[in-house]
Amino acid sequence: MPSRYMTLDDFLARALDGEHDEAGAYRLRSVIGEIALAVRAIAAMIERVMLDGSAGAGADIQAAAHELMMALCERSACVAGYSAAQSNGARAATVTAATAATARNGYLLTFEALDGAAQIAENGLAGSIFSVREAACGSMANEMDKDARETAWRRGGDALRAAAHALYGPSTLLVLTLGRGTHGFTLDRASDTFVLTHHAMRVPDEGLEVSIDGAREHAWEPPVLRYVRECRAGSVGVRERDFSLRHGGCAVADLHRILMRGGVSIVPRESRDLQDASGLDLVHAAQPLAWLVEQAGGAASTGRERVLDLRPGALDARTGVMLGTTREVARIERYYGEYERGVDRPFDSPLFNERSLFRPEACA
Repeated sequence: MPSRYMTLDDFLARALDGEHDEAGAYRLRSVIGEIALAVRAIAAMIERVMLDGSAGAGADIQAAAHELMMALCERSACVAGYSAAQSNGARAATVTAATAATARNGYLLTFEALDGAAQIAENGLAGSIFSVREAACGSMANEMDKDARETAWRRGGDALRAAAHALYGPSTLLVLTLGRGTHGFTLDRASDTFVLTHHAMRVPDEGLEVSIDGAREHAWEPPVLRYVRECRAGSVGVRERDFSLRHGGCAVADLHRILMRGGVSIVPRESRDLQDASGLDLVHAAQPLAWLVEQAGGAASTGRERVLDLRPGALDARTGVMLGTTREVARIERYYGEYERGVDRPFDSPLFNERSLFRPEACA
């Protein structure tokens, strides 16, 4: 097993050896190095925010992190194009071809610069999400027309070459996959380097953690409602186990807890008129996080299909996601299948109502 004190640079040198031609390995290593540099800078911003005492610290640092990432992409010779979730939470995404002429054979970088920014003023957890994608046709040169660039971004999860999330908390952690396992690197502030501290992370086969925003229960689809109600019933319900339900307000932090402890993180696609604003951003968040989970032995689904099999119709497309322990994700998928086949419709009787033994919850 690699040394606990292996640096990120050393890890990348070994992991990419023989996997790409020399120039390709250099470009990918450079892009990931730029991501690590940005994470260190964002962590430093967060540490300073409490000293400033700004009431609008969350919004200010979110905008600053967004600008920092865009500047990084603009100056990188290995980023051929980038797309960012808007820092103000709007659904639109920014898509730009890199200005560096040498980036013709570079990679496409997507990012959500700061997730959970509203919690920073309260000394809460925040995170960032990144993905590195292969450019279609091997190029994102400036002379490509707009349609060609849009097509390059709308490829599915098979275009991913690296995915990462950063977690800003008591320590700064960068969790990375290159498609051969998921690994965690902790920032050593003394040397200002990331060192390997979580080699080959694995989502536990059993887990009692459920992360979901309970305030949105009124808008959940019936399969999600069924699953969560079963978990709430705990040891006296059909699951016969007590679950821990919590929601931290930061998708990265919620998912990281599932990576470490097992269970499932749910960001549901909501019903009725709320679907356009619900779920996770597919390109900038859902697919990178899904790849990290799958490479750690977990599963990532919409309830109806695998997240990485989706091809976005637009860069601002959103989707519901269930990320975590394979067994729990499979259970939710089963509930979706039963709901769509009409076999789990609740027993409706004025005589028995919710106390009926014939309700699905009692028969599971």
